[in-house]
Amino acid sequence: MQTVQLAEERKANRIINTLSIVIPVAVAIMLGIRQKFDLGSWTNSLPFLNAILNSVTSVLLLLGLYFIKQKNIAAHRVTMLSAFALGSAFLVSYILYHITHESTPFGGQGWVRPVYYFLLVSHIVLSIVVVWFVLRAVYFAISGQIVRHKATVKWAYPIWLYVSITGVVVYLMIAPYYRF
Repeated sequence: MQTVQLAEERKANRIINTLSIVIPVAVAIMLGIRQKFDLGSWTNSLPFLNAILNSVTSVLLLLGLYFIKQKNIAAHRVTMLSAFALGSAFLVSYILYHITHESTPFGGQGWVRPVYYFLLVSHIVLSIVVVWFVLRAVYFAISGQIVRHKATVKWAYPIWLYVSITGVVVYLMIAPYYRF
C-alpha cells in the first residue's frame, strides 16, 4: 500500500512540476505570437472579463478563508475549487486577449507610473510562482493530505490573493489607455 502511495505521490509531483513550468512558458510563447490570430472584436471585452474573474476569485479566496475558520469544510472546498476554476478560466481568457491584441502602453505620469509598474511586475512574477503552490495545495486537499495542504496554503493563499487583487488594480489603472 505504501509503495502505491509513494508512486502516486511521485506521479503527482511530476505533473505539478511540469505544469508549473509548462503553463508560464506556454503563456510566454502565446504572448510572442500575438496579432497572428483574428478572433473578432468580441475579444476587446476580455480585459474587463479578466478583471471580473480576478475580482470574483479574490472574493472566493476570502470566503474560503472565512469558511475554513468556521470549520465549514464543505463550503471551503466549494469556494476554493470555484476559485481554482475561475483562475483557469482567467488564464484562457488572458491568452485569448493577448494573442489578438498588442500590449497597451500605460499612459500614466508622475508618482502613479512607478506604482503601476511595481504592481504589474510583482503581479506577473508572483502569478508564475503561485501556479506551483496552488496546484500542490489542490492536490494535497483532494488526496486528503490535510497537514501538507495546510503547510502549502501558508504560502499559496497570500500569494494567490495578492495576484488576484493586483490583477484588478492593474486593470483599473490601465483601462483608460485601451485602444480598440
